[in-house]
Amino acid sequence: MPINSKYSDSQVEQVIQDLLAVLTRHEASVELSLMCLGNATSHIINSSIAKQSQAQVVESFNQALKSSVAS
Repeated sequence: MPINSKYSDSQVEQVIQDLLAVLTRHEASVELSLMCLGNATSHIINSSIAKQSQAQVVESFNQALKSSVAS
């Protein structure tokens, strides 16, 4: 069952394009790109989500990531 998002596809795609443009501008390798995106993800979770909810958010994110690369 597809997940409905409060964000439009075009909004999501624009943010992704902007993130990828920054990585490209810095000529970031795959390893560096993943490290930076992972660190940014950790920062967002740590600074924006209450401690008691972080584990659930991380688990949900992990499942979504696994699903998206398994396809």
